[in-house]
This record gives sequence, structure tokens and C-alpha cells, in this order.
Amino acid sequence: MTKSELIARLSERYPHLYQRDVERIVNTVFDEITAALADGDRVELRGFGSFSVRRRNARVGRNPRTGATVNVEEKFLPFFKTGKELRERLNADDEEG
Repeated sequence: MTKSELIARLSERYPHLYQRDVERIVNTVFDEITAALADGDRVELRGFGSFSVRRRNARVGRNPRTGATVNVEEKFLPFFKTGKELRERLNADDEEG
């Protein structure tokens, strides 16, 4: 699902809200999550999961095409861990069938 599909589904589900307002809400939520992660904070959405930032140390890598060694700088990557309710819901079909 893309962000525009999410906005369209929410607009259909809540017809009393204007689509531009739904788009503003979705963008605000994503912007706040992004800002929190950029500040090094953890974002937890109970039942859904948590977003955090993980650090990858600097290392010496290798260019696969030329075989030359390359210095890879330290970087920070977003990490998502699913919540218990989401995991249970994803695996519910396995238990029923």
C-alpha cells in the first residue's frame, strides 16, 4: 500500500473528513515519526510496533565490480520491530487453516 492509497482508504472510511485533511493528518504523523527518529528517539505504537535507530559502524568494504577496498562511513538506519498484536494478527491465518 502506498501513502496515496492509505489516504484514499481513510477518506473512504471517514467520508465526513475532507481528503485534504486526511492527507494533512497522514503527513503530520509520518513527519513526527521521522523527526523523532532523526532526534535519536524511539517511537512506539502499542500493538503495531516500534521504530528505532540503529548505528552501523564504519568499516572497510569492497567494491564488487573492481575488487578495490572502500571505506564505508558510519551510518544510522531505521529499524522496525513488530508489536505483539500485529504479529498475532499476521499469524492468525496459519492457526485457523
